[in-house]
Amino acid sequence: MHVFGTNYKMRNFVAMKLPIVAYGDPVLRKKATDFAPKEIAGLKQLVADMYETMYNARGVGLAAPQVGLSKRLFVIDATPFDDEEPELKDFKKAFINPQILEETGEEWPFNEGCLSIPDVREDVYRQPEVRMSYYDEDMKPHEETFKGMAARIIQHEYDHIEGKLFTDKLSPLRKRLLEKRLNDISKGVVKVDYKMKFPAAKKGR
Repeated sequence: MHVFGTNYKMRNFVAMKLPIVAYGDPVLRKKATDFAPKEIAGLKQLVADMYETMYNARGVGLAAPQVGLSKRLFVIDATPFDDEEPELKDFKKAFINPQILEETGEEWPFNEGCLSIPDVREDVYRQPEVRMSYYDEDMKPHEETFKGMAARIIQHEYDHIEGKLFTDKLSPLRKRLLEKRLNDISKGVVKVDYKMKFPAAKKGR
């Protein structure tokens, strides 16, 4: 998930390590698989690399499919929203093999963006509370309920590991209006200040 506006707290990080795959890449449409026990080695480094990539792209969330890995993992840092929700100060978590158990409450809109779909933002309706199970980066199990902006970011990133994008939630008319822009993004016809892989880009770009 991408954040924007003056409330974003810039951080000093070294150059990102992982390119973000753009709209149109088949990996974004696959339902990701769990990490098996034999795949746990090196997971902490992957989580660290994903945080680094996310911060350099000025995001608040990043899922493994967005860096080309179809596995059930995403990271979030909701701190940029602590002005509106003080409890989000230092709210930074990795979610490994997560499962949403329940979503509750009346849907509410928020203007969302996505690091894989640069320069496109749309109002998306989501429920305000989500209960889920997951493992942290130390492979400790958790079952927690999240609310407000934290829940929204989690739902956005969870969609990625289910092979869904926020544009899927738009009306058919809005999708048609965005079709050319989305096709251009897949071709690399977009200005972006972080490293990306464009599935339909012409060789030599």
